[in-house]
Amino acid sequence: MTELIACLSTGKGTWGHVNRLIQDQEWDKIFLITNEFGKENFTVEKEAEFIIIQQSQGLIELRDQIEKSLKDKVKGTEVAVNFVSGTGKEHTALISALLRLGVGIRLTALTKDGIKEL
Repeated sequence: MTELIACLSTGKGTWGHVNRLIQDQEWDKIFLITNEFGKENFTVEKEAEFIIIQQSQGLIELRDQIEKSLKDKVKGTEVAVNFVSGTGKEHTALISALLRLGVGIRLTALTKDGIKEL
């Protein structure tokens, strides 16, 4: 198993995708990058840690906030990452934060054939 880090933000129907990704796979840990609205309104049946971001921040500030929030929490050498939800700015900040933490990433998505590494 591995840890899942998923953006949980904007995009029509993307919350359903993230929820299925969480439910259909066993994960060591689940981290959801979202805002206050996402934390208050997304229902997840498994234990997940919400990393709250301020989307109005600049890219560097977002990256630093995500990096600080994940530091010492990500235990493996690589993580599964899902970008179906969110904006390019959030995705860029997350990739940069993970690279600065020194972890490898495996892009992961729910497909018609189940959860696949891309």
